[in-house]
Amino acid sequence: MDEQAETYDPTRYERPSVTVDVVVFTLQDHELHVLLVKRKHWPYEGHWALPGGFINMNESIEQAARRELEEETGVRDIYLEQLYTFGEPRRDPRTRVISIAYIALVSADKQTLRVSDESIDVRWFSVQRLPGLLAFDHDLILATGLDRLRSKLEYTTLAFQLLPEVFSILELKYIYEQILGEELDKGNFYRKIKDANVLEDTGMRREGRGRPTTLYRFRRNRGDEQFVFRWREARVDEVES
Repeated sequence: MDEQAETYDPTRYERPSVTVDVVVFTLQDHELHVLLVKRKHWPYEGHWALPGGFINMNESIEQAARRELEEETGVRDIYLEQLYTFGEPRRDPRTRVISIAYIALVSADKQTLRVSDESIDVRWFSVQRLPGLLAFDHDLILATGLDRLRSKLEYTTLAFQLLPEVFSILELKYIYEQILGEELDKGNFYRKIKDANVLEDTGMRREGRGRPTTLYRFRRNRGDEQFVFRWREARVDEVES
């Protein structure tokens, strides 16, 4: 029978549930960290997980991601980018659940964390020292987020969101190394980032032992110029080979 607006029956089709999960990265104690919540209820009670939850019928996917993130962790007013859709049929023991994941980078000192009624704890964990296996398929979602973050370093300024307004070249290099998980050559990194033409000298210097350190900021008048930073050419193994 042909379906019409007047005769359409939505119960003819199964309805999988839809959730959002958010992978939030920050740099803390000179290491790349991810934001996790400790679940209070079944399933995976007592396990750590990415913040997220079910989408309401009257909100967009991004609205749901922002709402769940703020409700579960207190983190708000950040840039979110859709990451990937995870839909393995048995990824959630409750029912058929499809999750749409988002990724974000924030400065930890600009956010105040809080625990929700749905969790026991919320905190930042080093991506190198996670608290065991995560709930659901969140290990896979986190790994996918790390891969996306690394791939975007070559053509976006995403890493700059982890920096204060003014910073040194060495601080920027350290962030790239933390995200990539490998060492970059100091001289080659400096040349490549200068060639990318995204920094401006603030005229400020940081005093310390030896020569004062030049401080930069992200260039504000870039317009729509394309960002290209070939970080692979700054790798230590590439320099030494």
